[in-house]
Amino acid sequence: MSYELKDYAKDVIERSQQVPVLVDFWAPWCGPCKMLGPVLEKLASESHGRWELVKLNTEEHPELAMEHRIASIPALKLFINGQVVHELIGAYPEVELRRWLAKNLPSPNAGTVKEARRLVSEGLLTDAIKLLENALALDSGDEAAALLMAECQLALKPESVDATLKPITDSSDNAAKAKALQELAQLRLSAAKLPEGKGREVFLAGLTALGQLDYATALENWIKVLDCDRKYHNEVAKGACKCIFQFLGIRHPISERFHRAFSSALY
Repeated sequence: MSYELKDYAKDVIERSQQVPVLVDFWAPWCGPCKMLGPVLEKLASESHGRWELVKLNTEEHPELAMEHRIASIPALKLFINGQVVHELIGAYPEVELRRWLAKNLPSPNAGTVKEARRLVSEGLLTDAIKLLENALALDSGDEAAALLMAECQLALKPESVDATLKPITDSSDNAAKAKALQELAQLRLSAAKLPEGKGREVFLAGLTALGQLDYATALENWIKVLDCDRKYHNEVAKGACKCIFQFLGIRHPISERFHRAFSSALY
């Protein structure tokens, strides 16, 4: 299959109104371009129509290279609705290109995930899971859908969290969030095995709140454990709090509300 540019207006501007178009600015004399080209073509062939590749030879189309201010090649520009929305300069390995595309391509499930998030906020987790199952069937690599699915499972079926998050690799921007959810799920699964101690009942109260996705109450209880029995079960409360902060993000309102009390309990 040829990915070479034929008509810029049709192949890039018009086509990007229907599907994202990745334009590879290259030249025959450019060694890194020759290395990058086959990788891009492989990724395009595996995209299942989610995006399309157009290869633009800057030697044959110098006016377009000038219009887009191409000063170094290879240069990638992602067009959506006729506009450049993201760009990348240089030859990157396949894993990095996959990561860049996953981060910057619009998700076909964006509307579904938004609706599922609304259902979660209303406590309708089973309904949210049904929507997310459909989303992941459409795009198994949708990390936003996988994270939200795992969050629902944290409450309803924690033993399924690991499998749901397995596709999120260590190289993903979502790796830390996924790991935090996995560790929280393991805490829920090991609740019955918690040892006796002064902090046990309070820690269990936090786990109960976690099962309702009530992160604020979970943090409140676990910070109480730090105050009354910090060393309980190898400082399990400390790790649990860190997982919630990691998953929500330090700028989340709940994190901002409790992080100072958490730090005070530690130090």
